[in-house]
Parts: sequence; C-alpha cells; structure tokens
Amino acid sequence: MRSMVTPGSQAEEVGRLILAGFIVIALPSLPFGSYLVYPFAILTTWFHEMGHGLTALAMGQSFDRLLIYANGSGLAESRVATDASPFLRAAIAAGGPLAPTFFGAGLIVASAHQRAWRPVLWGTSIAIFASVILYVRTTVGFAVLPLIALALALIAWKASPGINRFTLQFLGVLGAMSMLSDYRYFFTEQVVIDGKPILSDTGQIEAALWFPHWFWAALILLISATMVGASLKYALSDRRRIGAIPKRPANVLQFKRTSDRDH
Repeated sequence: MRSMVTPGSQAEEVGRLILAGFIVIALPSLPFGSYLVYPFAILTTWFHEMGHGLTALAMGQSFDRLLIYANGSGLAESRVATDASPFLRAAIAAGGPLAPTFFGAGLIVASAHQRAWRPVLWGTSIAIFASVILYVRTTVGFAVLPLIALALALIAWKASPGINRFTLQFLGVLGAMSMLSDYRYFFTEQVVIDGKPILSDTGQIEAALWFPHWFWAALILLISATMVGASLKYALSDRRRIGAIPKRPANVLQFKRTSDRDH
C-alpha cells in the first residue's frame, strides 16, 4: 500500500508534531496517563503564569510570586498601581493566555535556524531555573520545574541536532495546543483556584474593558491560531527544512547517478 505522505516531507513533520501534541493532551484520559503528562501540564502552567508576571513587569508593575498547585492550576501574584488604567489591567490579564502562544511560536521559529537550536534550549532551561529562584513559591514548582529545566539542558548538551530541533518544535506546539485543553477556562467568567473563586483571565478583561468574556476568549484563540500557523509555515517550509540538512565536508566526494538521457 502506498503511503499518503512522502517520508521526510513537510506533511510528515507537521503530522508528527500534531500527533505528539494530541497524544500529550489525550494522555490524562488513559490509565496512568495523567502521571506521564504531569510535567507537560506543569510546564504549560509555567508558560501561562509567567506570561502574566512578565507582562506586569513590562508594564512597569511588580511581579511578586508564582504559585503552581498540585492539580496543575497556577496563580501569578502582581502588585498593580491603584491608578493603573483599565487597558494596563486588561493587558496583564491577556498576557497569561497569550504567553504559551508567544513562547511556542518563538520556539518553532527558532527551530528553523540550526545555530539557534542549542542556545535556545539552554536559554529556556536557564529561564526556568531562574524563575524557580526568583518567583516560584510552591512545593510543586520547586519539585517539577527544575527537573524539566535539567532535561532541556541535557538535550541541549548531549542530544543530536535532530532531537534538538524536534524538541523546540514539540515544546512550541505543546504551548499552542494547551489552548485547546484550556478553552473551557477561557470561556468561563469565574473559576476556583486553591479553593478561592476569582475572575478568569477573560473575565478580568471584561471587567476592565468592554464586550463579554466570550468575545475576548474567541479573539485570543484566533490570535493564537494565526501565530502558531504562521510560525509552523515559516519553520517547516521546504526551503528551510532542506537547509537544515547538514552539509558534507568539502573533502567528501559526492557521486550523482545520471540516466542515459543526461549523456
């Protein structure tokens, strides 16, 4: 039977990445799957909450601490000036749900440039370690995040270039696909975290600006899908995939088979 996808093609790479992402999302419904997917759930929570905190810092506010709980939920605590504009508050609220997409798209784009593979993995590992020291204040964060950072450091140090590239793309797709697993949260106005009812991110945007929370949820999902699609198209274009194949040294002879028609 003839394969519908050409081996090594763009379609094969896209399919492999999407399949890996869906497996991670589907694992919790399988026996013991929740244990296997747990580090990925914590990592996506880290992306999300760091998005809130870093947006607050970028807006001139303070980022006090990052809390990650055993069930995979999290909370970023920031101090915002009492006279802060509604737009600033809305931006900080939107920074969380958009962060996985921004990080993910950036990692996918980086995967298109071989010189960036190891440095970006090292940088991501260092960023996770630094966040644990500076902001993380829960046992779960202390226990899981350093292990993830260590794994990324080992991949950057020891793994083959192909594994480096796939890791960047997989983390990028994972961050993007976390939007699918969290879509109910985005379309909910109020949630309960650590036993306390609080406004969801889109609920906070609604309170700060105008339009209902579901409008902002749909807009965030649309922006995320556009960014991830564009980054995948950029990174997995045939020209960049072919360019990622290492060139043979100049002293290696290469022979090309030609047909009789070429003579």
